Amino acid sequence: MRIVHEGTQASSEPSAVAIGVFDGLHRGHQKVLERLTRVASRHRVRSTVVTFDPHPAVILAPERAPLQIATLAQRLDGLERLGIEQVRILDFDEQLARESAASFVERVLVAELKVRHVVVGEDFRFGHNRDGDVDFLTREGGVRGFDVQPAPIFGDAHRWSSTSVRQFLQATDLEKANQTLGRPFTLRGAVVHGDARGRELGYPTANLKVHSRQILPGLGIYAGAVRTNDAKWWPGAVSVGTRPQFYVDGSILVEVHIPGFSGDLYDQEIDIALLERLRGELVFTGVKELVSQIERDVEQSTVIFEKFSPERYALIR
Repeated sequence: MRIVHEGTQASSEPSAVAIGVFDGLHRGHQKVLERLTRVASRHRVRSTVVTFDPHPAVILAPERAPLQIATLAQRLDGLERLGIEQVRILDFDEQLARESAASFVERVLVAELKVRHVVVGEDFRFGHNRDGDVDFLTREGGVRGFDVQPAPIFGDAHRWSSTSVRQFLQATDLEKANQTLGRPFTLRGAVVHGDARGRELGYPTANLKVHSRQILPGLGIYAGAVRTNDAKWWPGAVSVGTRPQFYVDGSILVEVHIPGFSGDLYDQEIDIALLERLRGELVFTGVKELVSQIERDVEQSTVIFEKFSPERYALIR
């Protein structure tokens, strides 16, 4: 997959383009991008996604900007798995925020990407003051030689949206979050040194430093699947919490015990896919009771991991 940053050259081939943040690449996004790849294949043009970093709300309304479901690197990995051939990453700043929809079409779609087909959600808006929509794109396309295919808003009992995924995660409803995503919600980060508390209890953990703007699920204990640098998946008992057994008003920490793993993960970047929420945080009468509960959590996590399919996860759908 070709990645085009500011100052680098896009492919000289004509393209079919989808535009959006695509945070989380949930099932609705996947439907839009599936349509994009079909259109690109049918017309023998390059499938291209135009996306933004950071999220436009970080510049336009920082006090209301949502936390991200996935890092930019995770989004790019997912787009590649979905068969996208080229991604144009636009640095969203004050200048881009002031650009009109007409200028955006001319500068990015026509001049840079040689667009022939555009696929966007039917409620898509863009440009300064959100002055561009599907009707605007359709009119521009009639003049500039591209067609527009609006994709319907997808969903079953609820709309598939990044907002709904965030709401489910914050409400500790991991099952609905994962249903909307079409795969397990995944945290990515570097393994850093902690206070070695888990090791003292007989269950050493890898402490994850996540991106400052990546959303965390509600506090609790989760069964997970952990992917290390060698691309191997391991079972994981995951804690997202403040460790109330030992700290008052502790900071939120993501840590995972990986049964059967031996080795040094420090400074490595790992993925933790959350498969199922096991319980909330608890305070026990003593360390012995805590260790007994951790043992049960690890056993339950291992059983749940056995049902996890890395091959299905890799397909993202």
